[in-house]
Order: sequence, then structure tokens, then C-alpha cells
Amino acid sequence: MNLAESYLSVIYPSLYDKDDLLVQTNDYIALPPRPAEAYKGAMGDVLFIAGAANYYGAPYLATMSFLKSGGGYSRLAAPRSVIPVIAKRGREIVYLPQDETEAGSIALKNKKALLETAAKVDMVVIGPGLSLHEETVTLVREITAKVKKPMLIDGDGLTAVAENPEILSGRKAPTILTPHMGEMARLTGKSAAEINANKMIILQETAKKLKATIVLKGAHSLIGLGDGRIYINLSGNAGMATAGSGDVLTGCIAAMYGLGLNADDAVRKGVFLHGYAGDLASGKKGVDGITAKDIMECLPPALQRDRSGLINVCYYNPVCV
Repeated sequence: MNLAESYLSVIYPSLYDKDDLLVQTNDYIALPPRPAEAYKGAMGDVLFIAGAANYYGAPYLATMSFLKSGGGYSRLAAPRSVIPVIAKRGREIVYLPQDETEAGSIALKNKKALLETAAKVDMVVIGPGLSLHEETVTLVREITAKVKKPMLIDGDGLTAVAENPEILSGRKAPTILTPHMGEMARLTGKSAAEINANKMIILQETAKKLKATIVLKGAHSLIGLGDGRIYINLSGNAGMATAGSGDVLTGCIAAMYGLGLNADDAVRKGVFLHGYAGDLASGKKGVDGITAKDIMECLPPALQRDRSGLINVCYYNPVCV
């Protein structure tokens, strides 16, 4: 056992409980070059289905983080009454006003138009701040089953599909799930204690079963691929345990796909850059009190340092930690 394996076996003893656990650290993935003749459509065209009454932060952070991470065209389908509030902060976002339920969430009758838009974009993101209104939950399930493009499901979208996980395993295009521990518990039907006791194996089994790439968020977030591989991410810090941080991650992953990485590499790169942006933010302000917006604002310098080769090798090497 080398030093890196020894380190990981102490952090995650279950690494060596099974011979078929393929675990490694989330090592370096090069960003695709940004062509001098690039235009916004070539840098990723993503539809975000997000937001509900009183849930303004999640859709804003997800869509703006996509742009801050180098994404080109950010479309936000949100309830009609929510959009004016978000538009005051995000003027670069393209807005698609949606008919609402009485509770102020996206109504089911928008499904046809949303599917038509989804067919024209590169990726669909669904879930941030959507709410769990029954009609909107139905919309999420029906859209997830029918969209033929890569999908990233986060937040309330994960809760919506948790009761019908066969929707996910039946999809043909890449599926990305970004649960925190509570959402992972709902997806698997297991308690958080059960997952924590056997985290690696449960992540591996769930990614295979759902045919999805899963980011289990937390300290040293874990990335489980559908082929059984698991990556441990070493960037990030405790200050990132703050409301909206996951929405920033969602936008960053979508941007990595828009820049030209395949779905699995986009997840790995997005998770790394999100954590590194959090480290830049904590370096400026300390780990106490950094916000999701602070993390988002550090995404451009994170990408700049990545492209310039200025990131310390310890971010990929557990022996340094």
C-alpha cells in the first residue's frame, strides 16, 4: 500500500473492504481551450428549470454560476412572478416565464413548451428552489422521463424523483445527481447513519443502479460513476457549508459540460473548481461567514489559475493534506 492509499484507507476504511471498489482522488482534468472565435452558443446552452415563490436565491446562484464558470447561454425557466426579482440581479440570464400554480411554483401545463426548449439545448438542469408542490413534483418526474439530453438534477428535483428512481435508470442520456446526505438517504431508502457507515459501497451501488453520476456532497465530496469508479475530491473547506453553495456547484458542473468536457469529466472538474473557489473565498475572508455568492465570485479566478497552471499539486495528492 503506498502513502496515498494509506491515507485514504484511514479516512475511508471501507475502501479496502471490497476488491471491486475502484477508488482514487479527483486528479487533474485539463479544461478545453477556449477558441478565439468562440461565441456564446458554442460555450454551452443550458436550460435551468428552477425557482418558486420565496425561492429566489437558488435559481439565481445556479444560473449565474454557470456564466461565472465560463458557460455561454444560461436560460432560466422560472415562475412568472419570480423572474422580475431575479432579473434585478442577473441581467445576463435569458428568462423564460412560466405559468404558475396557486402556490407560486411552475405549473404542469408548461411541460410541452419546456420539453420543446429542452430539445434545443445542450443540457437541462432541474431542481434548484423548485419547491415540493405536488403539481411541480409531477412536472419534474414527467420531464425527467422524457428529456433526451443530459440532465443534472439537484435540490427539490432529487426529492421529486426519489420515490420513482426507475425514471432515472430508464434514461438513455447522461444523468447527474448532486445530493447532500439527506437527499441521498431519500434516493436510497437508507438512513444517513447507514450511508455514513458504508458510504463508498452505497455510493457505488446507487450510481450503478440509477445509471447516473452522483456527487455525494460533504467534506471531501465523493463522485460515483455508473461504471463503479469513485473519486474523492480534496479541494474545499468547512466554510462552504452554507446555503446556496450546492447551487453554485450545479452551475459550475453545467458550465464544464458546456465548455466541452464529457459528462463524467465535467462533474469531476466542476466539483474540483467549486471547492477551489471556496478555498479562494476562505483565503480572502476566513472560513467563517463566507457565502455562496463569495464562492461564485471566486469562480473566474479559480478558472484563471487552473488554466495558468498555478494550482498547488496538493489539491490532487492526499499525501500533502
